[in-house]
Amino acid sequence: MLTLSSIINKTCLLGLTYFSAEGEISKQSLLAGTVVSQQSEQGICIRLTSGTSADFLIPNDLSCWFTAPKGDFYTSVEGVTVSDPDYLVTWDIYQTKKSTGSGRDDNEQQEMQWWEWKPRVLQPKVG
Repeated sequence: MLTLSSIINKTCLLGLTYFSAEGEISKQSLLAGTVVSQQSEQGICIRLTSGTSADFLIPNDLSCWFTAPKGDFYTSVEGVTVSDPDYLVTWDIYQTKKSTGSGRDDNEQQEMQWWEWKPRVLQPKVG
């Protein structure tokens, strides 16, 4: 049985689809990494396989975690391929409000957006 403690040190392929406030797809990413920790308030921490030690937090919901098929997977990060990950994980991420920044610069506005994470509970198709 899949539990939050059983995914520690497991590898995963993380598929993310971002939607604008209007419901349009704005970006899709495929990342890979290893689960390094889990905390009830912060979520699941994944150490990304990207040549750096970047960490990525996702919600604690395991309904979108599926056993991955064997094979090589190419990520959205140039030059990063993962072989035989343990899990495939997919999330849809919806912008719920437009930016609330003061309009001084685009970076500030990006940081002030609100997002709602929705797990994709149907097993992804590979191939």
